[in-house]
Amino acid sequence: MLWLAGNSSVSCSSRIGTGKCLKDKVLSKSSLPLRFLTTPGTAFEMSALEKIEEQLARLRIAKRSVLREEPAYLLDIDVSRSAPSESSRCVAVSCSNQSIRLYNRETLNFLREYSSRPGMLNGVRFAHTCDSLVFSACSDGTIKCWDIRLAAQKAVQIFSGYPSNVFISFDINCNDLIICAGTEKVEKDTFLVFWDARGNTDCAGTTKEPLGVYSESHNDDVTKICFHPVKPSWVVSGSTDGLVNVFDIDKDNEDDALISTCNSDSSISFIGWSGKGYEQIYCMTHDEGFCWWDLAQLDTEEPITLLRIQDARDTVCIENDSLNYLVGGAYHEKADRLFLIGGTSTGKIHLLSCAADGLSLVGTLGGGHSATVRSFCWNLADESLLTGGEDAQLLLWRPGAVEKSLTKKETLKIASSVQKRVRVHNSSFKNRKK
Repeated sequence: MLWLAGNSSVSCSSRIGTGKCLKDKVLSKSSLPLRFLTTPGTAFEMSALEKIEEQLARLRIAKRSVLREEPAYLLDIDVSRSAPSESSRCVAVSCSNQSIRLYNRETLNFLREYSSRPGMLNGVRFAHTCDSLVFSACSDGTIKCWDIRLAAQKAVQIFSGYPSNVFISFDINCNDLIICAGTEKVEKDTFLVFWDARGNTDCAGTTKEPLGVYSESHNDDVTKICFHPVKPSWVVSGSTDGLVNVFDIDKDNEDDALISTCNSDSSISFIGWSGKGYEQIYCMTHDEGFCWWDLAQLDTEEPITLLRIQDARDTVCIENDSLNYLVGGAYHEKADRLFLIGGTSTGKIHLLSCAADGLSLVGTLGGGHSATVRSFCWNLADESLLTGGEDAQLLLWRPGAVEKSLTKKETLKIASSVQKRVRVHNSSFKNRKK
């Protein structure tokens, strides 16, 4: 049981759904909502969407990081949010060599590196309200927090799990009060572990014990955790069991907290929130599937499934090119549109627009990466995009930018040991069934 006693700041006003496992409901083409054709203000909404899509199609390389002596896949990216100026913002990158690297947001100059060897770091997140704190999940059963203002390499705070825990996913909620991490399956056990994120970071190495766990909702590795952007107590989890679960952790126990369970029928590689009020959830799978659900329909007779694609590689038409994989997605509030990022094994990046009738190509970014793109961070305020890949490059893309040096790097040959925990894209997953 997870109990957040007396923590009123974690509660939120929200609709409570059925709490039952939801059977997939298919939306017929004839009933598809024509959002931009039938709602008031059509001219404005169409022009806003078209303008944003035009900006995305104009993305060009603005900056390119200098390759490090020890090359590594760039697996996850986050950007500090609350820095007083753009020039002082930092980019944190989770790498396949078990480290977290920090870069300047505007110049992509390398700043420093954190390591937790022999443990492997998985994922990276900045605190929402304090740009100096950066977190990562570790395979040694901890979540580690560093203060980037300090020269010391030691974590200022450690959130410890239980002895058998190996954390492979995590997130921190929008008001920085709660951390949730997902574990690998050990024997028959899979956990979502929660901590109170508040604490004293002045004393390096301070350790905090968990608030509690959820243990009944997944039966395999919890690959993704994502808190709601504005509701601090809502969190969605995804697993290799194919389930996408939404919880309200203000509730007294796991059964009551479970708002919905949606089944993707495949291993989850990415999850996120979308739609007005962020009442929709979506996921991508390791065999390049895509599912999109509307939680606002939980208490209605309407279908909750907005779109289900078994294999995006077979459905997205790209002239003289192909889609080899999906990386992730981002919801654009101004356009009320979900955009996805995919790519090719040679480093091209495809930007896709998502609607109830399918996925469509917005633009293709080339000349940057020379191998599979693993990670991205999209700043929808200025339409800039950060990408990281298997070629060990970190790139900053901006609309209409001109790169001073256009020297394209060759694909790096990295030792096979890094394959242990990085996402794999190949044809062997295409027919995988869960």
